[in-house]
Amino acid sequence: MDHSGWYERKSKEKTWVKVEDIVFVSAMGPPGGGRSTITMRLKRHFNIITYTNIAKDSIDVMFKTILNHFLSNFESNILDEINHIVEATQNVYELVGD
Repeated sequence: MDHSGWYERKSKEKTWVKVEDIVFVSAMGPPGGGRSTITMRLKRHFNIITYTNIAKDSIDVMFKTILNHFLSNFESNILDEINHIVEATQNVYELVGD
């Protein structure tokens, strides 16, 4: 992440693989119950966002606002899918949380 790529560890030559235009997104719960703490060395690459449980409607507004901004330069057929993306994300979150 720091150097725009990494070495291919499977090959004997260890060739450099350059990675460009990648957005890393991750999620986790608090440490405990089999979840390890995340090192500062890794966390420094991310913006840490925490929140208390909030209403689904509020989450929808936040996610749609973020996606509208992030995808603003995309074609209209992609923008038309924002509602579906947010709904699918909410559904996965609810299924995983159960």
